[in-house]
Amino acid sequence: MSTAKFVDQTRLAFDCVADSVLAALQGDEAATLNLIAEETLFVRFNRNQVRQNTCVEQLSMTLQLQGAGRSVEMSRTLSGNIEADCPAMLELLARCRAELAILPPDPHQVPLENHGSSDETFSGTLLPVAEVVDAVVGPAQGCDLAGLYAAGFIIRANRNSKGQRHWFATQSFFMDYSLYDDARAVKASYAGAHWEQAHWAANLAHSGHLLKLMAKPLQTVKPGRYRTYLAPRALADLLGLLGWGALSASAWKQGRSPFKKMADKECSLSAQLHVSENFGLGLTPRFNDLGEVSAEVLPLITAGTISALLVSARTSKEFGLPSNGASASEGPRALDVAPGTLDEKDVLQQLGTGLYLSNLHYLNWSDPVSARVTGMTRYACFWVENGEIVGPIKDMRWDESLYEALGLKLIALTSHTAIDPAVDTYFQRALGGCRTPGALIDNFTFTL
Repeated sequence: MSTAKFVDQTRLAFDCVADSVLAALQGDEAATLNLIAEETLFVRFNRNQVRQNTCVEQLSMTLQLQGAGRSVEMSRTLSGNIEADCPAMLELLARCRAELAILPPDPHQVPLENHGSSDETFSGTLLPVAEVVDAVVGPAQGCDLAGLYAAGFIIRANRNSKGQRHWFATQSFFMDYSLYDDARAVKASYAGAHWEQAHWAANLAHSGHLLKLMAKPLQTVKPGRYRTYLAPRALADLLGLLGWGALSASAWKQGRSPFKKMADKECSLSAQLHVSENFGLGLTPRFNDLGEVSAEVLPLITAGTISALLVSARTSKEFGLPSNGASASEGPRALDVAPGTLDEKDVLQQLGTGLYLSNLHYLNWSDPVSARVTGMTRYACFWVENGEIVGPIKDMRWDESLYEALGLKLIALTSHTAIDPAVDTYFQRALGGCRTPGALIDNFTFTL
């Protein structure tokens, strides 16, 4: 099926099934319907050859039913065949209705409202299916490349019994890959809405350059504090923890937010730091599962201070805070960190002597009260002396407070940024991601 045909047929199927379900509601019942759909080409590579390829078309729908002060939610997959899907969803409605009758009342239930309508489609320029393999492996000749290419349309849609309608479709790709030299590896990604062969070749060339540097003598660095450069992907790894309660209004009110001190105006981060939710990146829809629509750009941290926390409708009702269209998890969906002034070509010179980190992993809060994070270095991480890369380092554990690393210790942010898309493919291809610069940090703490 052509991508345009898939989008059109999915929209038609969603509206027909939604009409059927909403027309069957009884009494004081109210309902919200959410659609998740995709048409994705997956190609897995190993040793710069195709290992596996498939095209996936899938649709699933979630029904949230409210009645008598109670709420229940159930989901099921759809076939795309309207004649089969309408009765299947009516059967799901009956199951929800039966469970609703035995549930206790929900004191924080958010009554459904009509939050208006929206219709956004972000079209891209993807590789024709027949050209994918040559386009990917061609510039990688002579390399041991392993990775996953995924491309196509992802769709989210929402309707409710109050008349609300939302539609979001985005056409995008990602190539999440690693280059290997025996046990050494460099991990990187190339993603966007418009495949440009020259950009892919340049991305590969940069990874190949880092891989050659990995062949230099292995450096053993003792635990201590070092000037450290976090490449954009490493900073994205670090800021991923902000989705674990740091910017959640509910977590703040419950006293479990790692940024509680900052939300309470007891401390701040560097004035260089400006963080927002930016739905203009096209990574995810502005509407949440309730159909609330967030501002296209929502400043979260301005000049190092909290300007807004993410407030869901449930938190709004429970704590009397105005909702800003956050998801139920109150985590960032399209994080955007403003660039700084450090040119990419000057990074090593400004780093001087210290550590260059391309990736981080195994991150977790080691002390949420002080916003302290622990994790490991990963892949292309190097020891640098006098602005020159000496060699790769052994894996090291680090432990650092974000109040310090992104506060007084933050020397500079780079003028270049990179989008790190969500590349999860559990159950379906994920939406979301972030855009980050690189960060030069003084006295970053390494413990092992």
